[in-house]
Amino acid sequence: MYGDEANPRGHGHNYVLEVTLDGHADPVTGMIIDLKEVKSILEAEIVQPMDHRNLNHEVAPFDSVVPTAENLAIEIWRRLEPRFASTPARLHSIRLHEGEDLYVDYEGPR
Repeated sequence: MYGDEANPRGHGHNYVLEVTLDGHADPVTGMIIDLKEVKSILEAEIVQPMDHRNLNHEVAPFDSVVPTAENLAIEIWRRLEPRFASTPARLHSIRLHEGEDLYVDYEGPR
C-alpha cells in the first residue's frame, strides 16, 4: 500500500468485474458458452480466492505486487484466460470498476 492507502488496518473496496467474451455462437443454442459455466469459472478463479480477503496478505501475487486496479485486472486476466482456452469462448476484455466512475479496462498482453 502507499500514500493514504498505507493504513495497516486496510480498507475495503467493492469491485465490480465485467468480463467480455467472444467466439462463434452455437447454431442450435445461440450461445457461445453457457453463462452457468462462466459464473462457475468466475466463482472459482476470482470470487473464492479474492472476495473478503486482505489482498496484500492473503492473495498471491499481491504480497509482493501493489494491488492497484490495474494490477488486479492483469491478475484476473491471468487467472481467467486459461480457463476459457478449453471452451468455445475466448476472453476478449475485462473491466474492473473500483468505484462508480473509476475503472480499468484490460485486453490481455500484446
